[in-house]
This record gives sequence, structure tokens and C-alpha cells, in this order.
Amino acid sequence: MKKIWLDVNASYWFLPALFSIAALLLATLTLWLDRNGYATSVTDVSWLQPARPDGASNMLSVIAGAMIGVASTVFSITIAAVAYASGNYGPRLLTNFMEDRGNQFSLATFIGTFVYSILILRTVRAEHEAPADLQDPIASGSLPGFVPQLSMLTAFALMLLSVAVLVYFLNHIPASIRINTVLKGIGARLLEEIEDRFPDNNDGENTGGAPDGVPIVSHATGYVQAIGFAKLEKLAEKENGKLKLAVRTGDFVHPDVTIAYWADMDVVEDCPDDEVRAAFTLGSMRTPSQDMQFLIDELVEIGLRALSPGINDPFTAVTAVHWLGAATAELARRKLTRSFAAAGEEPHLILLEDDFDHFVRRGFGAMRGGLATNRIAALVTFDALVDAASTLDDETRRAELKLQGDLLREQAREHLVGPELHEVEARYQQFLIRMKR
Repeated sequence: MKKIWLDVNASYWFLPALFSIAALLLATLTLWLDRNGYATSVTDVSWLQPARPDGASNMLSVIAGAMIGVASTVFSITIAAVAYASGNYGPRLLTNFMEDRGNQFSLATFIGTFVYSILILRTVRAEHEAPADLQDPIASGSLPGFVPQLSMLTAFALMLLSVAVLVYFLNHIPASIRINTVLKGIGARLLEEIEDRFPDNNDGENTGGAPDGVPIVSHATGYVQAIGFAKLEKLAEKENGKLKLAVRTGDFVHPDVTIAYWADMDVVEDCPDDEVRAAFTLGSMRTPSQDMQFLIDELVEIGLRALSPGINDPFTAVTAVHWLGAATAELARRKLTRSFAAAGEEPHLILLEDDFDHFVRRGFGAMRGGLATNRIAALVTFDALVDAASTLDDETRRAELKLQGDLLREQAREHLVGPELHEVEARYQQFLIRMKR
């Protein structure tokens, strides 16, 4: 089910299909109201001119034709924008744009309006046409032919809604591919993931090692996209043992790779290994779902691309460093362990957790090779490291941030010369002073 949800969440077909079904149901409802005389009050409103068969057919034809044309154009613009963004900022950002609800709802609105208009159009009857249903109460009405007035009014309202959505879409697309917007989306999501995953403040406790046991190996190949932690906790509790994970979300596995261990078990022959494997959702690519490191990697990738000689855009890298610094500061003050056991109970599921050093090296450590080649980016990085350490009282974590500053200065010496290197050296001395406070 998680695999299906991940595919649906990053698709351009689900919402249009859902809106098409909704349009079918809405058309059925409004036509039923029109045919059974419940909508006759619409024709009594003085400022609402009742539609005639020819005018109704023309209007619905125009709406339907315009909507399918706009939907095609919107889809083309979306694909072009996605291709541009993924080509400039990194192919891993494709998932972020595919999950964009603004694009999905825009396309779905136009498709839904098209489906509704076509369904209503087929029921409009001209004056010379006999009713398909001889029991149709509207056949004997004051207006010749059959024009579902309430349905027409609804179609007109959907057309106005589609125009508003089109205006929104035309503003949303260029705004969504601006690099600052892209970085904000990644950074804000990363901060939310940190807050949700590690709700407790740091208490100085280090992540302890978990005992090995009887291995459970994978029977499939792919990236771990999601793990059913609660399900595994209940399963281990049911078996009265401990289940130690050997992989984390985002890791790549293939057959015979160990994904977990049974530990502290009296009998291991009849353990439900297949149920454990079923809790791991595998796919062909990494996704942001449950994979916090994927978001860190996206910030690093954008920063390194910006600092490459072919692009040479240090200010984009600076923005990436700012968001990475905010995430590092948030990680620094939190307890980086999780438990899915009930309050006060001993956990039966032991996760493969990463310590603070790992996250810092995954972020600033991975980006250091590019940061050291640019004076502007290097100066900002020293400040970001100091800001991340400003609220820390854990000397071990402060030491890791200081180590990243030391390594950045050492690597900058290999790339910078002259006044640029002198300025970086001066900022490094300030960095050392501020880190001692």
C-alpha cells in the first residue's frame, strides 16, 4: 500500500482521474435535478437569462474545446518547467515537482471541467428533436427542446473557476522553478522532517549499538522508500524478541543483503521473515518520504552544481548553505534516537540510527569540496557553522562543527590564493574565537 501511495502522490494522473469521476457524479446530480423539476427556480431569476438549445450547445462546445486545449498546454508547460528545473538543479528534484499539488490540481480542474461539459452537452435537445425519455417532465415545459438550466449554470461556474485556476497556474509555474523557491521548499520540508522525527531535545545520550542476531535478507532489489516501523514494532513484540534494522530509508538493497536481525529470541526457526520483508517498501529511486538524508543530499547537490565552473553561481550555493545551516542547528539540539514502543515500555524494534557527526558530514562535509573553491561561499559557511553551534551546550557536537571549519580552511588553502585566501584565513580566526564562546 505504501508503494502505491508513493506512486500516486508523485503522479499527474490520479487527481485528473479523481476529478473526472467527481465531474461524472456532479453531472448526474445536476441533470437529475433538472429532469425532475427541482431546478425550475433557476429560470425564475430575473437576471439569469435561460439558455436556448443552440446557445447551450455552442457554449458547452466552446467550454469543452477550450478546456482540453488548455489542459494540453498546461501539461506541456509543466513538463517543460520540470525538465528545465531538473536539468539545472539536479534530476533528483523531479520527484519534488511531480508532487507539486498546484500543478496536479490545475491539470485536474481543466480535465474535470471538460468531462462535465461533454456529459451535459450530450443531453441538450433542440426544438425539433423528440425526447429520448417520453416521461421527461421537461418535455412539456415552457421552453422548446431540453436545456438543463441548472447544469448549464454549473458548467458556467466551472468555467469561471477554470479561468481563475489558469491565472493561478501561470503565476505558480515561474514562481515554483525560481531557485530560492526550490531551496525553500526543500529546506522547509527538511526542518519539518527533523521536528517530526526527533521531537525530544538532546540529553547527551549517544546512540547505542544493538546486538546482532539471526539475519533477515532481502528478496528484492531497489531503494528502501518506506519502512513500516509501527508494524515491525508490533511484530517483534508479538514474537517476544527484538528486531534490529540493518538498513535505513534510502539505502539500496538487493537479494541476500541483510535488512534486519532477529535478536534475543528463544526460537528463530518459525520467525515471520516474510512479514518483516513486507514492511519494507522498495522502489527504483529514492524519495523524500521518510528519507531525511535525501533532502540533505538535494541541498548539497544544488550547492555543488552552483559552484561548478560551468555555472559559477555562488549566491545559490550561499542559499543552500543557509538552509543546511538551519537544518544542522535543528539537529544539533535534538535527541537523534527514536522509539516506536508504547510509553514506558522497552522497545522491541531497534533502528539503525545516525549520530550528529553523520548528518554534519553528509551536509557540510559533502559540500566542502565546492565551498573551498569559492571565497564567498567559504565565508558564509564559517558563519553558518558558528550559528549552528550558538545554542549548543554539547561539547562533542560543537567539536564536530569546529572540525568542519578546520577542514574547510585546510581545503581552501589548496584552491584559493592571494587576497581571497587572506580573507578566508581572517574569517577562520574569527570562527575559532566565536566557537570558544
